[in-house]
Amino acid sequence: MAPRANWKGFLRLSLVTCPVALYPATSDSEKISFNQLNRQTGHRIKYLKVDADTGDEVPNEDIVKGYQLEKDQFIEVTKEELEEIALESTRTIEIDEFVDRTDIDPRYLIRPYYVRPDGKVGHDAFAVIRETIREMDKVAIGRVVLTNREHIIALEPMDKGLVGTLLRYPYEVRSEQEYFEEIQDVKVTKDMLDLAKHIVNQKAGRFDPEKFEDHYETALVDLINQKRAGKTIRPKERPKGENVVDLMEALRKSVGSAAAEAKVETKAAPKKTAKTPRKAAAGQKEMLMPIAGKKPAKETAAKKPAGRSQRKSA
Repeated sequence: MAPRANWKGFLRLSLVTCPVALYPATSDSEKISFNQLNRQTGHRIKYLKVDADTGDEVPNEDIVKGYQLEKDQFIEVTKEELEEIALESTRTIEIDEFVDRTDIDPRYLIRPYYVRPDGKVGHDAFAVIRETIREMDKVAIGRVVLTNREHIIALEPMDKGLVGTLLRYPYEVRSEQEYFEEIQDVKVTKDMLDLAKHIVNQKAGRFDPEKFEDHYETALVDLINQKRAGKTIRPKERPKGENVVDLMEALRKSVGSAAAEAKVETKAAPKKTAKTPRKAAAGQKEMLMPIAGKKPAKETAAKKPAGRSQRKSA
């Protein structure tokens, strides 16, 4: 089942308007998460909203927003006052301009959303906007209000829908100069560059996220399984980093190492006979040992009709 929409409103290009909904395109819900516990009792820690001076708990209806001018001096702002200054983009994504994808600095990208028509009407108008962006090979730039803040959103076609990526404002992006100005100007020789390029060519490929494994998440699952099984956890020896003394020699060794890795991968790669179903991510909670009294995930899955699978909602 698809997750609930984060936002519903209208997408508008000049006089062409259609109702749309925004859905989160990513999720962290499958990752291992921890609760804070009282070491003495094993009970969960509960957080209360209390008055900083009196220590009394404050109910939600008595909590208001305040902007701090100086110590112990605040200006209160009510919900009604914030709604009063809300812009038209509260309910409408107005497309302001079209730009090349390469014009968008990756530092400005925040997070992606799936955009689709909301309801049974407006599919024709949505298709016109989507295909216009696709044919022009551009990115549509608009504005949308989420959680009471106006964001810039970049819209691009994806299959039958759109992907809308929230963008940062210039004041949110730090200048690189204060971080890069102390980097020394180093002259890279042609020999070094040729060796480095050779390594790159040996490791060249196509980006496929299915090839990557979240090793930390896998280690967390293994740790939890070991503790549930009552095993003793012993610290592992950490590898020590070494300073590179001879850069050319390090590059030569890297070329040989990359060639050996490529040869091993070529031999180990199985022949593709049929399209296999997408395997579960290594960090998914289904990998954890089944809790006593509950049926293992594999046994439960075996009883489901063949050819159908369920994915956890993001």
